[in-house]
Amino acid sequence: MNALPHPGADAGPAVPETLAVIAGRGAYPLLLAESARAQGVRRLLVAAFRGETDPAIRRLADRVDWLRVGQLGALLETLRAGGARDAVMAGQIAPTHLFRVRLDAPMWRLLKRLPVRNAETIFGAVADELAAIGVRLLPACRFMERAMPGEGLLGRRPPTDDERRDIDLGLRVATATSDLDIGQTVVVKNGTILAVEAFEGTNAALLRAGRLGGPGSVVVKAAKPGHDMRFDIPVVGLKTLDVLRRIRAAALAVEAGRCILLERERLVVTADRLGLCFAAVRRPYGPPPAAPSGDAAAKGGPS
Repeated sequence: MNALPHPGADAGPAVPETLAVIAGRGAYPLLLAESARAQGVRRLLVAAFRGETDPAIRRLADRVDWLRVGQLGALLETLRAGGARDAVMAGQIAPTHLFRVRLDAPMWRLLKRLPVRNAETIFGAVADELAAIGVRLLPACRFMERAMPGEGLLGRRPPTDDERRDIDLGLRVATATSDLDIGQTVVVKNGTILAVEAFEGTNAALLRAGRLGGPGSVVVKAAKPGHDMRFDIPVVGLKTLDVLRRIRAAALAVEAGRCILLERERLVVTADRLGLCFAAVRRPYGPPPAAPSGDAAAKGGPS
């Protein structure tokens, strides 16, 4: 397993004195807040969302403002009043909220001017709104650099030859589909694509693949080429590994340097306990699949 460089090894970006965290679900906002404090952020403001953000964020913040999802005007006012000039988005919001929450007028205006509505276009437009009030949106991996693994085996078990081929196929599919902003996760078994993540999110896609293919699947999670690292970075946490346990997956491959592992040590221990191959890989990962023989190609393969 490759050693990870310390985030300050080559000076790195300056640490803001005041940071605003736009906090969604899960452990990610808490871990980022802890890391930001450890790296020198002196004042931490949190824009939290009712029904999404873990209330434990209060113990790490100087100020927490509780908002409703879809209230862009309230978010902008919170950041303006808090005085932060730097902000970071951390944690997800339930995707169904895009259709089920009451949006305020600023959010309606933002969405109406977007011909395509996905994570990149919506959050990119929100970032423009932040910039208009003097708030710079930092990469979502800021303060979490050590949680982004370099290339190499993360757990004890290496991939089998069949798993390597499935990982390579998953990476190629993820590269082809990511430009369409469909999702970041691909599930493969024995050369067959079982599932590509859609709007339902990673864990729901994994369960769908488990129902289709049974045990032994290979899961690949990767960012799209040119991914805007300010938001929607691929993240793997303990909940995802619990789903992998439920579907009895065989391997999990994440893209090296472009995926955040939450509570990495616990993830590795859990993967080893499950006998799961757990690796960080780069594209292309393995050798391309062998081309069909001339006879097979001429006949179009077996009928």
